[in-house]
Amino acid sequence: MKLAAALGLATALSPFAASASQALAQQKACLACHAVDKKLVGPAFQEVAKKYAGQKDAEAQLVRSIKSGGSGKWGPVPMPAQAALSEGDAQTLAAWVLAGAR
Repeated sequence: MKLAAALGLATALSPFAASASQALAQQKACLACHAVDKKLVGPAFQEVAKKYAGQKDAEAQLVRSIKSGGSGKWGPVPMPAQAALSEGDAQTLAAWVLAGAR
């Protein structure tokens, strides 16, 4: 695991970082379509974490999905690309989601 990814995951697991990550998700409108523990328009973040659990490149895959958008993985509603989101913010959000959005 890359050092930056390891640090990102460790940071995402701390209570302060989790609240900062949730605030970032709110600021970037992620929570308009997603919730931590239930499906809204898109899947629950906890379901995303389960789907990617154990995959060594999970964070990189999720960052790509966040930035590029996509369709078909979670049903018929496409996720719009978040291309304006910085790479760092996408990594922060991906690490938080993979930690179960805690």
